[in-house]
Amino acid sequence: MAIQEEMRVFAQAMVMCCSALGAGIAAIACLGAGIGQGNAAGRAAEAVARQPEAKSAVTSTMLVGCAIAETTALYAFAVSMILIFANPFVKSLA
Repeated sequence: MAIQEEMRVFAQAMVMCCSALGAGIAAIACLGAGIGQGNAAGRAAEAVARQPEAKSAVTSTMLVGCAIAETTALYAFAVSMILIFANPFVKSLA
């Protein structure tokens, strides 16, 4: 009976370890979104500097692009939090 208990504990530890690794990898998507938004804002500033009359079109396009990039970061954050705090895989071991 003790071996079965040890195997169960080991399986839970492995699931938690792999979930933490998965959460860390998912969090890397937040870094990519930040880099993309910074790049978009820099390019938009360059475009407005070249053609000030196109400011409204450039700004609205940049804001839509940044909003789409931010959703990627929010999804990655949600996946990370689910894997860390509400891990569905541990419940399947019980």
